[in-house]
Amino acid sequence: MNQRRSTRSVRIGDLTLGSSDPIRVQSMTTTDTADRDATLAQIRTLEAAGAELIRITVPNRPSAANMATYKAAMSVPLIADIHFDYRMALLSIEAGVDKVRINPGNIGSEARVREVLRAAKAAGCAVRVGVNSGSVEKDLLEKYGWPSPEALVDSALRHLATCEDEGFDQVVVSIKSTDVKTCLAANRLLAERTDVPLHLGITEAGRPGYGTIKSAVGIGALLLEGIGDTIRVSLTAPPEEEIPVAFDILKATGARVTSPELIACPTCGRIDIDLEKLMNEIEHRLHGEKLPVKIAVLGCVVNGPGEAAEADIGIAGGGGMGILYRKGKAVAKVKEAEMVDALLVEIEKIKAEQAEAAAAAT
Repeated sequence: MNQRRSTRSVRIGDLTLGSSDPIRVQSMTTTDTADRDATLAQIRTLEAAGAELIRITVPNRPSAANMATYKAAMSVPLIADIHFDYRMALLSIEAGVDKVRINPGNIGSEARVREVLRAAKAAGCAVRVGVNSGSVEKDLLEKYGWPSPEALVDSALRHLATCEDEGFDQVVVSIKSTDVKTCLAANRLLAERTDVPLHLGITEAGRPGYGTIKSAVGIGALLLEGIGDTIRVSLTAPPEEEIPVAFDILKATGARVTSPELIACPTCGRIDIDLEKLMNEIEHRLHGEKLPVKIAVLGCVVNGPGEAAEADIGIAGGGGMGILYRKGKAVAKVKEAEMVDALLVEIEKIKAEQAEAAAAAT
C-alpha cells in the first residue's frame, strides 16, 4: 500500500476528514425524508451498524422541514443530499446540517452555487462537490464527447475554483461512475490536481453479490494507492448492509482495521480438521469484537505452520490436534475441540496487554 495522499482537513460536525484522520464510512437513508418516523428508524439502524456519517436526500420543502429534527436525534454528522433545487441546500444549512452535497451537473447556475457556499461558510457547514458521470455539464460533454475521466475532473476543478474564489476551503469532492476504470482514472487524475479530501464510491454498483465485488475492486484499488478519505458502498439493498462491506474493504486493503481479520485455508483434500465448523464458531464468538488482530486457522501441514506463525494469533491443525502460535512463536499444543477457546484466551491476553500499556502511557 502506498503512503496515504496528503490532504487538507475538513470539519464535518464533530469529525474531521482528511489524511490525518481515519477513513470514514458513510451511507444514505432510503426512506421518504418527509416521513419522519421511518427516517428516524433508519437513522438508528445505520448508527447501530456503524455508519460514521449519514446522508439524507432533501428533494422538497416537507423533507427540508424535518432536517432539524434528524440533526437533533443523530449521534453522527448529518449530510443533506441536494439535487436540482439549491434552495433545499439553503434550508438544510439553516436547519443545522453538518455538510451539504451538491451536484454541479444539476444544481443550476454558478450564482446559485456561490449562494450555497456563502451560506455554508457563514454556518460552519462543509460542502461536498459530487460529480457523477450521469450528470456531467453539457458543455463538458460536448468538449469531450462522453463523461470521460477528464470531463469529470474538469467539472470538479471548475467548482473548486468557485470555492476558492469565495474563500471557502471546507470542501470534499467525489467523482463517481458506474464504470470502474473511468472512476479509477478520474480519481487518480484529481488526486494529482488538488489537496481536497476525496470521497470514494462506485455509483449504482448493484445487488450485494456483484456490487460488493465491483465496489471492492474500484474503492480498494484507490485505497491501496493511498487515495481516499471517506467511502460509501452503493448497493441495491437495505443501506445498513453497506456498512460491513465498507469496513471489510478498508480491512482488506489495510487502510483501516477495526475488527479481527480471519484467515483460513481454502477447501482442499489436505485439510485434516473440521475447518468450516471451527471458522463458524470463531466468527460467532468474535461477533462485535473490535480488536484489530490477524487470526489464522490453517488445516494442514503444508503451509499451515508458516502462515499461522505470520499472524498475530494462529493455529495450524491436523489429526485432531493443533499448534497455537502467538506473534510467530509456538505457545501451546491443543486438541481440536479446544482450539477456539485457546484462540479467545490469547485475544483476551492481547487486550489486557494493550490496556496495561495504555494505562502506563498516561
